[in-house]
Amino acid sequence: MRAKQRFSTAFNIAIALALAACSHGNSDSGRSSASDFKVALLTPGPVSDQSWNAGAYQGLLRIRDSLGAKISNIETKTPADFEESFRQYGAQHYSLVIGHGFEFQDAAKRVAPDYPKTVFVTTSGNTEGPNLAGLQFDFANPSFLAGMLAGGVTHSGVVGVIGGTELPPVRESFAAFARGAQFVNPKVRVLSSYIGNWDDVSAGREQALAQIAQNADVIFQNADAAGLGVIQAARQSKNVLVFGSNSNQNDVAPDVVIASVVINLPHAFLLVANEVKDSTFRGRVISLGMRDDVVQLVLNPKLASRIPAPLVTRIDSVRTAMLHGSFPGADSAASPAR
Repeated sequence: MRAKQRFSTAFNIAIALALAACSHGNSDSGRSSASDFKVALLTPGPVSDQSWNAGAYQGLLRIRDSLGAKISNIETKTPADFEESFRQYGAQHYSLVIGHGFEFQDAAKRVAPDYPKTVFVTTSGNTEGPNLAGLQFDFANPSFLAGMLAGGVTHSGVVGVIGGTELPPVRESFAAFARGAQFVNPKVRVLSSYIGNWDDVSAGREQALAQIAQNADVIFQNADAAGLGVIQAARQSKNVLVFGSNSNQNDVAPDVVIASVVINLPHAFLLVANEVKDSTFRGRVISLGMRDDVVQLVLNPKLASRIPAPLVTRIDSVRTAMLHGSFPGADSAASPAR
């Protein structure tokens, strides 16, 4: 009887310890020992946005499926949330924590020295340390190509760009888009506006309608969930085309999305996660772009008839020159995504 009681007591203690371990943190995938490979993602908006955050979440799932990682995701809104969440995951012995966006890098820089066994990565960041890396995407070169497409298909001679907030990487990619449009059509006029947030679909729609009222008939949006409002405005207006961004949004509204500037976030995230798991990671700024098959302009085949064949040939020629580093102005077009 005593042996059975000792077994029962030991069993109950083991169960209690396991439950206690699982109770820490807020992952939807469970917890086990600190030696497990655990990866967390902080996003500035909902992963249902079919754009920036959705692509990042797909990257997190790729890490889970390819490397057997335990994963967790939190939507954060303020710099205080960024730092608190980074610290929570560091204290829980996560192997890799990704802050998805330019705005996360200051918090990551403050937190990383306190948790040297956790690797912190910020997308579009340019800060680095022993356990800190910035993961930059060359969004501007394909944005230049998107501008070429816009300048070649506009009938009004007016195109627009609409962003969530005026982060430097967004502003720089919009400048590249404008250069591309004017490279094809020097007389084209480029309207620019920012919504002020990344989530307000109605505000995105209103900003787009305001540009359409000024004769814009092609709009490049980089606004996450709010960008869906820009697409809505294009659909309700006649002869207005729009670009998808970050994720492939061609199928979100195949009747108006002429192309998307796509970041292959799953591929990029897996490259970094492999380094962390293999203990080959070193802190640095990691730059990925068209040459790495991470960022590209993807035309919508359902609207191929709207794009003149000579324009497609010209865009392809410039893309090839960019890949070989021989396109004038290609270096000046390089910038991170967000």
